[in-house]
Amino acid sequence: MTISDSYRKTILTGLFMPMTLFILGAYNGVMQTLYRAGVINQNEVAGINYYQGLTMHGVINAIVLTTFFAVVFGHVTMSHYLKKEPPKWSYKISMVLMVAGTIIDTVLMILGKAQALYTFYAPLKNSPLFYLGTSLLIVGSWIAFFGWIQVYTAWRKENRERKMPIAVLGTFVNFTMWFIASIPVAYESLVILLPWSAGWTNDVNVPLTRMLFWMFGHPLVYFWLLPAYIAFYTILPKVSGGKLYSGNAARLAFLLFLILSTPVGVHHQFSEPVMGQGTKLWVSILTYAVSIPSFMTAFTVGASLELAGRKRGGKGLFGWMGKLPWFQSGNYLVGYFLSGLLLFIFGGLSGIVNASYALNQMVHNTGWVPGHFHMTVAGPVLLVILGMSIYMYSKVAGKRIRFLTIVTIVPYIWMIGVALLSHGLMAGGLMGEPRRTNLGMTYTNPQSDLFNSHWIPSTSMAMIGGILMGVAALLYFISFFATALSKKTAVPQIELPEAEELHEERPVRLLHNMRPWIIASVVLTLITYVPSLQNVFKYSKPVPGKFSTDSPVNETNIHNNKTAADEKPD
Repeated sequence: MTISDSYRKTILTGLFMPMTLFILGAYNGVMQTLYRAGVINQNEVAGINYYQGLTMHGVINAIVLTTFFAVVFGHVTMSHYLKKEPPKWSYKISMVLMVAGTIIDTVLMILGKAQALYTFYAPLKNSPLFYLGTSLLIVGSWIAFFGWIQVYTAWRKENRERKMPIAVLGTFVNFTMWFIASIPVAYESLVILLPWSAGWTNDVNVPLTRMLFWMFGHPLVYFWLLPAYIAFYTILPKVSGGKLYSGNAARLAFLLFLILSTPVGVHHQFSEPVMGQGTKLWVSILTYAVSIPSFMTAFTVGASLELAGRKRGGKGLFGWMGKLPWFQSGNYLVGYFLSGLLLFIFGGLSGIVNASYALNQMVHNTGWVPGHFHMTVAGPVLLVILGMSIYMYSKVAGKRIRFLTIVTIVPYIWMIGVALLSHGLMAGGLMGEPRRTNLGMTYTNPQSDLFNSHWIPSTSMAMIGGILMGVAALLYFISFFATALSKKTAVPQIELPEAEELHEERPVRLLHNMRPWIIASVVLTLITYVPSLQNVFKYSKPVPGKFSTDSPVNETNIHNNKTAADEKPD
């Protein structure tokens, strides 16, 4: 499909800008491992302190990069399958808002005015402009979604007998879920945190802000994952030489994510005293249930890959695996997808541990949590983002990929790095190693009274993994930016590898109508969060006092206690 100049520039901006910021995100990720391993025994390096770097690493990698990619991948998917561009107003306004919000947040993080981490709820406080910037990024993604709805409506009028393509269904499921889940965090940012941070209000209900964030924060995980799932179902079978084993299974998996992913955020609050035991049990059951579409994906994609391997001559029970095009530079996407799938096996299994209330209490706020997190987000999510970003940039810009051999080996270096990093973090977490802590100033510093030698092996392994990931990222950046800065050699176009289904399955009406699934999603969300809200307002209240951007401690209470101590008679 040919592409208009304004649409082309929008897509290229949506790929180039977040990838440029990813340099900063990846750098701070490597620095985190050096801090934790005790290589760095101070609070800051090059003017960036530990928590400032941790915030940049989380916000840029987990919110900015993923949101831009989901929008751009959505643009390309819709245009490829529906053969139409979204309305100009939608993609232009969307990109302007997203870029503006991202610039605001990035400047604030660099200046140290926003260091409340990726989980930006109270009592940690950012500059009020940070909450505005984040809201602009989110609203910008909504506008892109609204434009796709208009395009699909027009396509449907012209193609009444055709099924909605699987990739289009996956995109709509992803952004419907995203829209539902991001309303609470937009409310939290604009109505609660921004006025509080600006000093217009003097008190804040901390458990309420946490609950509103996690109403968004866990569905956000699936917002990251579903573009990867779309690629696994609709691109991977094609580039590996096979066919999609079951289109109906793919559709059912996406629709199950729609109803199950939104109401599970409370499992991040199993240690929250205001959450009732019944709610925690209910959410634990839902969290186990949301693993079902992932297991379905494993079987369906696995069968599709087995078909590809056997078509290439694979024999025996596992011989087909060796026949897949693992290291072919002309088929480099396979390496990104397969490496991501291998990591996700362990990421998914470790996530089930978090779903158990009893086991969750053992690993809560330890290194286990970011270990699991990196196995999923830095695994399939980042690898699909990296592979598809350079693929889409090359096609839409009309440029040949530079240093293709480097692009081909990057996913395998990255995979080994993630495996070592995550294993180190999770092993340390099982021994009580805390997360979000500058261990280099305390527990891994031999000069500190808090030194704990048991955490040296685990933090060292995580550091080696982080350095390998940094090397892989550096190699990728060389190829991506060399490609972006090279001369155009072909006509810009929108093109995606498109997998065929193995056989034509009988249509199931329920799998081609999103309306009942959206209703079920809203109902399950209400069933979960109405009691949660009741508990929050019953067992907590707004906390008055002054908080700074440097500490979660209530400064008013410190002042009052100090005053009372000074006035106490001897």
